Amino acid sequence: MKRCKTVYDFQRMVTSPILLKLFDVTQTKINSSNWQYTKGDKSHLYISNHRDIILDAAILNILMLLNKRETVEIAIGDNLLIIPWVADIVRLNKSFIVKRNLPIKQLLENINHLSDYISHTSIERNQSIWIAQREGRAKDANDRTQISVLKMLALYDKHNPLKALMNLNIVPISISYEYDPCDYLKAKESQMKRDNAEHKKTFFDDVESMKTGIMGYKGRIHLQFGRPINSQLQQLDMDMDKATVLSSTASIIDREIHLNYLFFIHNYIAYDLMTDTHTFAHKYNMVDRNNFEKYITKQVDKIEVDNKDEAFLRTKIIQMYGNTVKNYLQALEM
Repeated sequence: MKRCKTVYDFQRMVTSPILLKLFDVTQTKINSSNWQYTKGDKSHLYISNHRDIILDAAILNILMLLNKRETVEIAIGDNLLIIPWVADIVRLNKSFIVKRNLPIKQLLENINHLSDYISHTSIERNQSIWIAQREGRAKDANDRTQISVLKMLALYDKHNPLKALMNLNIVPISISYEYDPCDYLKAKESQMKRDNAEHKKTFFDDVESMKTGIMGYKGRIHLQFGRPINSQLQQLDMDMDKATVLSSTASIIDREIHLNYLFFIHNYIAYDLMTDTHTFAHKYNMVDRNNFEKYITKQVDKIEVDNKDEAFLRTKIIQMYGNTVKNYLQALEM
């Protein structure tokens, strides 16, 4: 570490080798595609679906290093700063903090400051940024861009939201995990929220998710860049009201993310189980289906929760693997 003089040195000599070693230990294989959409002299604002608390953005930066590109700045929630050394590490990896659960006045001030920072970093400093399409992970893999995220991004030029978003040069990213090691934890949280609308995650929940996500078996991970959306934004009516601009932009981002998933055999199985059809029966055999059924049972067995609802938990895990196919099929029809 004493040899590191810059953040880039730290990422190249410390962070990346450690994570790549962890991927070897956990038998994780990473691939990527559509790098042509990252070219150009201008920075990009990468907006991706959100599966893992830490790994989504970390994988992008590892791939940037491996492809000899400049790493991106990362927007992270302040829930990750629960351990002091974690706070140091994320800052050393070009992260900036998104504060949550603030009093309304402070929240508004922070949102404005965040929008100014992102626009300055992207436009003035020409530094690319990664941000998740929503606050928190999509527990059922039904990836949808939150309007509030786009509203924050456009605040720096509130009188012209369409121009503000175009200036950020948005590129959607689709991250596909063969297996989500946190699937049973997400299913557990879904039941707890179903049974108690006031349920909130604890410090220990976040720590367990971070540890499980990093050390758990993921199999293959594929990151695919979508097309830059400016050409589609240019087709929108410049006189649209703000709400329509934001909802239209969210739909464009979502469709691009949905079209760029990579599917594994059990995604097709999960879709057929979820819809009670045989739409993709030609993609797998009974051995594949039985293996996936056993996997679901194994994950449900890990869950410890009051009034355990095994049918509900099973359905939630199936949705995590089937909703991506469902959204892809819907995107094809648009």
